[in-house]
Amino acid sequence: MNIDSMKIIVGVSLAALIALLIHNKLRPSVLFVSVAGLYYVFGYLDFSMWVSSYTNDSLIALMLLLCVSLAVEKTIIIESCSKFLISKSYLFSLFKLGVITTGISAFLNNTAVVASFMGIVKHNTSQPPSKLLIPLSYFAIVGGTITLIGTSTNLIVNSFVIQNGLESLKMFDFLPVGLTLSVGMLICLMAFSYLLPQYQEKPKDLKEHIIALKVLDSSTLIGKSVQENGLRNLEFLFLVEILRNGVNIAPVSHNEIIQKGDELIFSGDIAHIKILQKFNGLEIDTGYTIDKSAFIDTIIMPTSTLLGKKVKEANFRSKFDAAIISLQRGDSFIKKIGDVALQAGDRLILAIGKDFFSRENLSKNFHILSNIKPNNKLSLLQSLFVISAFVTVIVISALEVVSFTKALLVLLFCLLFFRILSFGEIKRRFNFDIFFIVGSSLAITKVLVASGLAQDLAGFVIGVFGIYGVYGSFVGVYLITLLLTEFITNNAAAALAFPIGFATATSLGVSPLPFIFAVAYGASAGFMIPHGYQTHLMVSSLCEYKIMDFIKIGAIVSVVYSAIVLICVPLFFTF
Repeated sequence: MNIDSMKIIVGVSLAALIALLIHNKLRPSVLFVSVAGLYYVFGYLDFSMWVSSYTNDSLIALMLLLCVSLAVEKTIIIESCSKFLISKSYLFSLFKLGVITTGISAFLNNTAVVASFMGIVKHNTSQPPSKLLIPLSYFAIVGGTITLIGTSTNLIVNSFVIQNGLESLKMFDFLPVGLTLSVGMLICLMAFSYLLPQYQEKPKDLKEHIIALKVLDSSTLIGKSVQENGLRNLEFLFLVEILRNGVNIAPVSHNEIIQKGDELIFSGDIAHIKILQKFNGLEIDTGYTIDKSAFIDTIIMPTSTLLGKKVKEANFRSKFDAAIISLQRGDSFIKKIGDVALQAGDRLILAIGKDFFSRENLSKNFHILSNIKPNNKLSLLQSLFVISAFVTVIVISALEVVSFTKALLVLLFCLLFFRILSFGEIKRRFNFDIFFIVGSSLAITKVLVASGLAQDLAGFVIGVFGIYGVYGSFVGVYLITLLLTEFITNNAAAALAFPIGFATATSLGVSPLPFIFAVAYGASAGFMIPHGYQTHLMVSSLCEYKIMDFIKIGAIVSVVYSAIVLICVPLFFTF
């Protein structure tokens, strides 16, 4: 094997990987598996080495934790805490939001925490939601830096630690710096809260996105199906619902027969209403009101199977018994919905059929903002059991009585045995994306090191930042990680930055721990670009935030966060 050609191929493939991650059109898991597969084809990875990357102890612990977290999310703890979030004083509300969110996010998935709180914050009547939702996302992120299990990023970093033959990071190794970051974040957001936007809540006027037409008795459409009448494949408009004698028919099948007196509800770009003039016997229904329709408000979750798929390819009707009325991304409404690739955080208004809430894949794909969300919480007794068992797992693993992986495995078995979780639930919610990203990145890292490219990149860091000594190189690794996490996902940033940080420490002959934590904290430092972090995407559509709203407050938060990391990490983890 020619090392130089291997180095070139690895370098080009990683550059392409980063470019495609920034482009954000393909799922990160697909990209990472593809790169690992490419290395296998070129002979840089043997099959056993590739497969073994998916059985790393820390990766198994991460996947078990995500499964167990499904039960914790169903407890009443988050719902109970939410009652104390908002008060008449804005700063006191911000303080409580910070304390509660960071505390819970230290042990639970931050996406789940934000999903649970954002509806409450959005619909509160005491404080402007726009001044609380960005902080909610920030608090969830910084809360994840308090413990090893606070965020998947920390566990991913630990996977690389174990792969490189080092002792596994402990549950509370992150605590000193993480707590300092949490306090710093709280003080920073309270001091600079005037930079947060204050948008007046505007009722969503769906009439900007839908048009209702009445089928006259003389219409030639009567007695023919939707497909036969040519109502299925209109370019700018989509038939989402039929109102017939007080009954809602949604979504509309192509075999549905049009009857006299039907109210046909179309969504899309209603500026193209002239398209409908070619159909005989239709007139605008001036008596139509929104409350006649079965519409709900949803946010696409980061775990959704819809990510990266165009709406017209997503097969909404068969999967969810629903049709899309409007699609909002950030502060923009998408006019031509069918050709748009869906992203996490997209806000969808759906026309739903009677089977919508019986579909088993809802919670993985949508967070439902409407008040008609069904209650699937555990009872008080079940909640106490789950929380007590989860705390016990954390304590005994922190005391090193039993390994975290074994403790989680026993807990998962108990949750299944007592039917608090089901195999079907785990199958539906299992995060294959993280599994394949982490497993593939472990394999990619082996190739990166074997090619010598990791050492070259470490040499670059030392060459640029090394004039300021070991500390300068440490700062360089942190800044590279921070830059990556702003433009690609946090997990991908950790996967790509770790080998550089570890190789830099090895080249300098110093302890790798400060560099490892530089990567871990740097990968959670995405505060300025909303597309860089899942929780930002989730809140961005709720108040129609603009990118500059994140940049204005995020730049200050990023400086404060970075200063704390760069000062505190070397204090607690010496070179």
